[in-house]
Amino acid sequence: MAAAGWERPRPGSLALLGPAPGAPSCPHGPTLLFAKTSQGKEQGRRFYACSACRDRKDCNFFQWEDEKVSKTRLAAREEYNSNHQPPFTHRQNVDRYKNFVLLPLSKRRFCQECQQLLLPAEWEEHSDHQFLCDITTTQLKSPSQLLYPLENKKTNAQYLFADRSCQFLLNLLIDLGFRRVLSVGTPRLHEMIQSRASQEEEFSVRSLLLDIDFRYSQFYTEGEFCHYNMFNHHFFGGEAARETCRKFLYEENGERVIMVTDPPFGGLVEALASSFKKLMAMWKETEKEGHDNKEMPVFWIFPYFFESRILDFFPSFSMMDYQVDYDNHALYKHGKTGRRQSPVRIFTNLTPNMIVLPEEEGYRMADDGNTVFFAKNV
Repeated sequence: MAAAGWERPRPGSLALLGPAPGAPSCPHGPTLLFAKTSQGKEQGRRFYACSACRDRKDCNFFQWEDEKVSKTRLAAREEYNSNHQPPFTHRQNVDRYKNFVLLPLSKRRFCQECQQLLLPAEWEEHSDHQFLCDITTTQLKSPSQLLYPLENKKTNAQYLFADRSCQFLLNLLIDLGFRRVLSVGTPRLHEMIQSRASQEEEFSVRSLLLDIDFRYSQFYTEGEFCHYNMFNHHFFGGEAARETCRKFLYEENGERVIMVTDPPFGGLVEALASSFKKLMAMWKETEKEGHDNKEMPVFWIFPYFFESRILDFFPSFSMMDYQVDYDNHALYKHGKTGRRQSPVRIFTNLTPNMIVLPEEEGYRMADDGNTVFFAKNV
């Protein structure tokens, strides 16, 4: 029987049974339990596979649920997982960054092949790699433009918000009175908030980035970034990172905080929903009276054709008509080179009439005073 909250398997498909206690781990954290199903037959044999990677070439972990694993194989797996972790810890990357910004501009280099900030003592071992020189403070504050976007659609595809969509989101959050943003897989929104906060003394919005891309640990402290897998709710930094997230949500008794998430479009909706519910439950643990019947405000950014599946897990959500654009997606961007109308929307549990969409982009309020629509859709 599928765990509560997980989607019912479709005939002839792979059924996700959910996270299981004591599940083995791969380099991406605890694995998920699956089973093959077929028309008119009982559920097939159950097995564990990577939570984040649907393609075996990206992570080839596989183990039958009832399989007895030898001590030798367990030791080899532990060594494999250890060898596939980043070369530096988050704390080491923070220290490296502090040393990097003290360097004169002429000695600031970034290895494009290793996607790593380089200190002078490391230049020699990267001498045959392509690298960027004279890395400015502006570039350091915009890491999403310095790093190569990851491109696996089902795992960690980084289709980065276009400036106009990112600016709209931030302005909307400010207008709605939010002062803290839990940015789950939204690095460009996070860096826009960080940049504004460093430049404008009166800017009061703060952000905590949760992302599976550990490269961002080179640019943000432990209080600004947590290495996180949104498919299995795994904090790679352990309890310390989990506590960082918990404290961020608890500030001001949990008031004026919102989660904004932009998962890979090919990701498993049921796995994402499970993790988001756990983050929402973490917020609900605040001691603020009256949270019992409330949900943490959420913006889930996803293609509109997943609406029914999202509503299966979050009946209180509704879909906004705002079309989210991306800089580095061939189809989902505004202008002549992309699709004129992006299929990506914002799903939210906020009351629709609270949200004002930009008239200058063609959005209008319906006669009922509750619905905002894109005029070109009519």
